[in-house]
Amino acid sequence: MSDSWNADTRDSVTIPFGQKYAESEQFKSVFREGMALVEETAAYLDGDGRREAKALTPPASLAYATESMRLTTRLMQLASWLLIRRAVNEGELTPQQALDEGHKVKLKPVGNPARAVGYNELPERLRALIEASHRMHERIIKLDTLIRTEQAEQAPTAANPLGAHMARLKATFNAVEADDPKEKS
Repeated sequence: MSDSWNADTRDSVTIPFGQKYAESEQFKSVFREGMALVEETAAYLDGDGRREAKALTPPASLAYATESMRLTTRLMQLASWLLIRRAVNEGELTPQQALDEGHKVKLKPVGNPARAVGYNELPERLRALIEASHRMHERIIKLDTLIRTEQAEQAPTAANPLGAHMARLKATFNAVEADDPKEKS
């Protein structure tokens, strides 16, 4: 049984969770949520937000301008990433093209928005949108990191014709060493 299990393990294929998630119904839900957040933010900043900003003190007005620009930039990056992933799912881009395009999207971890100067003086609705964008941003960074890691792990064997054979040899030698009674003592 041990030998057949080892043979099955060596020949098995790792399921790329990030890629599968990006193709799933859950991703479609994240996509809709992200795009709805973009629309909701645009409507707020163009409507109620504009009116609320006029009533702020000068320091709070500066904080409003700064945070709304950060919010808009963050949401544009998230929307770009979501659209690229959707294009892969719909066959409009290959995973490699998405990776190339994804380098243009800057998804960097950002600090706690509540620590920004004047944050507590911002209108409640703007703070809620900023916080929602941070939560979405964190989710997308995790998914992007997972997908990029999976693609990087697959790339060497695809780029190097001997890569797959070398990986099998390495797995075989590792399995032989693990089964060697001399190694266990």
